[in-house]
Amino acid sequence: MEYNKLEYYLSQPRLNRFLIASGNSKTKAQKLYRANLRVAQSFYPILNLFEIFLRNTCNYQVSSHFANPNWIITEKNGFMNHSSLTASRFFLKNSIINAEKSIKRKGGLITAGKIVAEQSFGFWTSLFDTHHYRLIGGVVIHCFKHKPTGINRSILNQKLNRIREFRNRVYHNEPICFRGNLIDFTYAEDIKDEIYELLSWIDADLANYVEYFDAIENKINIAKNL
Repeated sequence: MEYNKLEYYLSQPRLNRFLIASGNSKTKAQKLYRANLRVAQSFYPILNLFEIFLRNTCNYQVSSHFANPNWIITEKNGFMNHSSLTASRFFLKNSIINAEKSIKRKGGLITAGKIVAEQSFGFWTSLFDTHHYRLIGGVVIHCFKHKPTGINRSILNQKLNRIREFRNRVYHNEPICFRGNLIDFTYAEDIKDEIYELLSWIDADLANYVEYFDAIENKINIAKNL
């Protein structure tokens, strides 16, 4: 495709950053844009699996804490309704309400399993935010049973939020190949390392399983050699 046509459909502001980083070479800018997409594409399996593993591990821990496999429904009027959550606009509670409405619109039966599956990555990472964490007795820290002793809630929360923000960039087609106006995949490489680190703190077998689907390094190396 000619550069001008690509620019028309992608928009000039979106493509300009690639052009500047490519020394105003339209040919290289197109190659860099494609390479960025390929790197982002290579993250999909790993981000997807990490989200599923975290979601289910959190669910197990909170279910155990409340001794209730249906906690995600019943706690809508429990800890999720606590007055201390006014500032967060009852994010968890509203997420459950929206999930229930979505399931009903589709004619489905509301079950804990369906509500769990409907929740966003942000729902699960927010359990590590102070205001939610203390209301569930900090039980979600036990998701990472193999973490080093010095790793606390705050550190886990920072790591999870970095991964969540990166995930959102990938899913919303935002570039992950820049540091300022320079071509640099360090950010993506660091996120990959953090994902593997957190997986190993949950269960080393998960990191080994995910590695089978990992083509990230190969795609980044290709992009670096444009």
